[in-house]
Amino acid sequence: MADYVAYYRSLDSDSRHISGMLSFTSDARLGTKANAHDARLRMLEEFGNEALSWSIYRIDRKRARTDQMDGQQQLDFREPAKRRKRNTQRGLI
Repeated sequence: MADYVAYYRSLDSDSRHISGMLSFTSDARLGTKANAHDARLRMLEEFGNEALSWSIYRIDRKRARTDQMDGQQQLDFREPAKRRKRNTQRGLI
């Protein structure tokens, strides 16, 4: 079984617009009706009747993460790169 990520959203006319993603597993290949059906069932299991009008607009394969982060963001405190000024005046004759 492979792991996939499905992206869903509610109708644009809905007063409370909802969008998000959920992960699921499926035996079917990516892009098949069976895979989309598994994603839909997982979404309905998780959200119930509220998700009946929602649509799944994209399904991607879940990538294996080799470098697991512990939730801490990595900040870059280096000095910004200095840009070299051009000494030519363009457009002047």
